Amino acid sequence: ALAHFAEIALHRTQGQLHEHYQFYSPGLNQEIASRHVLSNQLRDAIRRDELVLHFQPQVSLKSGRIAGFEALVRWNHPERGLLMPAEFISLAEESDLILALGEWVLRAACLQCKAWERQGSHPVTVAVNLSAMQFIGRDLPVTISRILSESQVNPSYIELELTESVSMDDPEKSIGIMMHLRKLGIALSIDDFGTGYSNLSYLKRFPVGRLK
Repeated sequence: ALAHFAEIALHRTQGQLHEHYQFYSPGLNQEIASRHVLSNQLRDAIRRDELVLHFQPQVSLKSGRIAGFEALVRWNHPERGLLMPAEFISLAEESDLILALGEWVLRAACLQCKAWERQGSHPVTVAVNLSAMQFIGRDLPVTISRILSESQVNPSYIELELTESVSMDDPEKSIGIMMHLRKLGIALSIDDFGTGYSNLSYLKRFPVGRLK
């Protein structure tokens, strides 16, 4: 039992950015059990299409017109109502559901972008955040190619946002992945620029169109 309690405390410590030790308390058992339940519910939510995208407009300062949208995922939980990303993204990353979640978001964004095009709306770029696990996954280009083909969306209307920290973790590898993605015709940007360490010599080599 002692080893089990120590493992629970260790798990809690690993989930904290600034804490380096954690005392076990019975409440930790309930917290872990609750997260396990929520994780299983999230798996079902992805399969049942309980997720929903909200599109945050990006407005041009020059013209005042909408220049694009950023796709933001929400979870329409059947019992708790609309959940914000902070309540389930970290859980998805811990349980490896982030790959399925990220694929759902990208597909939904592409389908919506194509629907707007069919309605005759002025074409704009839709930005989708790419998680670290998605970015380093070897199947990423294949997955994106399949979604683009399924949705029949013009790739130039899709922008993938990469975080600065992920991009700079292994710059040479990142450049190769980015070049592969650019060949698909989609746009790339780096999000949260300036919040981490950036090697400007590498940054100049990244085939990205925008820094955010």
